[in-house]
Amino acid sequence: MDIDSLLKPFQRFGVNLGLERIQKLLANLGNPHHQVPVIHVAGTNGKGSVCAYLSSVLTEAGYRTGRYISPHLVDWTERICLNEQPISPEEFCNLLLQVQAAIAKDGEPPTQFEVITAAAWLYFAQQKVDIAVIEVGLGGRLDATNVCDKPLITVITSISREHWQNLGPTVADIAREKAGILKPGCPAVVGNLPPDADKVVRSRILELHCPSFMPQSARQIATGWAEYKSIINPNVTIKYPLPLQGQIQLTNSALALAALEILQQRGWQISEKAIVNGMAKTKWPGRMQWTSWKNHKLLLDGAHNPAAAQVLRDYVNTLNTPAVTWVMGMLSTKDHTDIFKALLQPHDQLYLVPVPDHSSAHPEELAVLAQQICPELNLCVVYPDLLSGLETAFSSTDNLVVLCGSLYLIGHFLETK
Repeated sequence: MDIDSLLKPFQRFGVNLGLERIQKLLANLGNPHHQVPVIHVAGTNGKGSVCAYLSSVLTEAGYRTGRYISPHLVDWTERICLNEQPISPEEFCNLLLQVQAAIAKDGEPPTQFEVITAAAWLYFAQQKVDIAVIEVGLGGRLDATNVCDKPLITVITSISREHWQNLGPTVADIAREKAGILKPGCPAVVGNLPPDADKVVRSRILELHCPSFMPQSARQIATGWAEYKSIINPNVTIKYPLPLQGQIQLTNSALALAALEILQQRGWQISEKAIVNGMAKTKWPGRMQWTSWKNHKLLLDGAHNPAAAQVLRDYVNTLNTPAVTWVMGMLSTKDHTDIFKALLQPHDQLYLVPVPDHSSAHPEELAVLAQQICPELNLCVVYPDLLSGLETAFSSTDNLVVLCGSLYLIGHFLETK
């Protein structure tokens, strides 16, 4: 059996938020999640890179560190890591068989995400990890990862309007769902939130008596280096390398370092050397990632919501390129208008392609929308697949070429590269 065929039967249950199914399933597995100390990370953007920093530093500090993230770019095994190494396909299949055997025959079947989440908890318990860094899949309150009653720390990185189909129409509604990961008395590290979201999260923090920490963004001190100001002792700063691109990483890295400081206060042995080396080794593929394709330089970024698109545009603007050639595909569920508003500028070129094997927006419809939003585009064309779009983009311009719009499209590129 392979991972795909074990997971396929659960695909048809789609996204179905709620904790009852996963709690039953975990109970049948012996409640492995009760055996795993956890840092729980939610947020619209930034949660993946915060998880990457935390897991890299904790591994460097000598702790047996689990990490659970979603989605994957190329392979299911990327979702479950131990000490920065993805689980082996054999181990993953073995876990899925154990989870499958624990599914009650008479109840409502679990979703695919719940099955994978149960496998992650089981793996971390079996591997006796010292700590697991767990990324929320969708929202927070009713997300399958939200079964840990006493996390060591919760982190909320950012909140903007995404997945409103599942989480509610306003930023305050979305904040309410993400604040669902906060637990009584558990320290909360919170990023810079829009006023409506901030109000909701702060009132929940007060209600639950959570010690809360809102670190300032780190300061860039040289190319690829940043300085973080301690949240516990304002006279202390730490300088560290920052390998991930974009201004937003000054914020994301500060959130990770704040969480690490809280652990240090509680007796965890995390030296400054472990922080510096762990930050230096952090990898987070598919996000502001420079790569090459047929000897051409290419920038990749998921940028699948307006806030992430703005971060990408800001980064591209620092590169002082006269115009940008975008190669893009988006899912049908995304906020196409605001993503285009954030990205497109006069004289840019836009090559639109479908996202394979997913609910893709129609490139033809996106082309009409893009030209309405930015009539001064130099070029707006549609291609039937990614490779023909890239081929033409590189052969017809010396512009910077950026591939973006969907993590699934980035994954498809990395798989076929």
